[in-house]
Amino acid sequence: MKTEESLMYMRNWILFLTIALTTCVDGADTPELGQPASEADIEQVFWSVFPDGENLPAGSGLAVDGKALFNIYCIACHGIEGAGLTAVALVGGQGSLATDTPLKTIGSYRPYAPTIFKYIRRSMPYIAPMSLSNDDYYAVTAYLLELNGILEPGSVVNAETLPKVRMPNRDGFVNAYPKVPRKYDY
Repeated sequence: MKTEESLMYMRNWILFLTIALTTCVDGADTPELGQPASEADIEQVFWSVFPDGENLPAGSGLAVDGKALFNIYCIACHGIEGAGLTAVALVGGQGSLATDTPLKTIGSYRPYAPTIFKYIRRSMPYIAPMSLSNDDYYAVTAYLLELNGILEPGSVVNAETLPKVRMPNRDGFVNAYPKVPRKYDY
């Protein structure tokens, strides 16, 4: 491993541990046990985005900003440029699904771009899900789509453009209920 890569890994692990320890010790984010949940609390937890982009929030992002965020929050687990480390690879695998060693990544497996945004926003960063702004989540999504060769460099990702992104495996899924029309065949 190159010295520069080693230093980047070390820096990100130190950042990860610092954030993890700060989150655990701070106590500011502890739940209000015994208190009724507010409408805002409920909406944040039961928020969903559909494949056609319904419910995507306001905001926008560029891959260049997403790369910087990825290098801060994601690289420790997902590796340099999403190649995988302690967590799954996010890049590559195109054309591998029909082989004996399929690699299911954003670019090879996922059928709808808006649901990628939804998953990242709901689940990441691992130690503090939903802690970034919508602009940040759009930027990270743009970066990952660009790394997979799905978006041109400099593309803006937002609630209007993300549903228009045609994923390579969009048609790779079979309707389990063919007599029921699918809302998302567009």
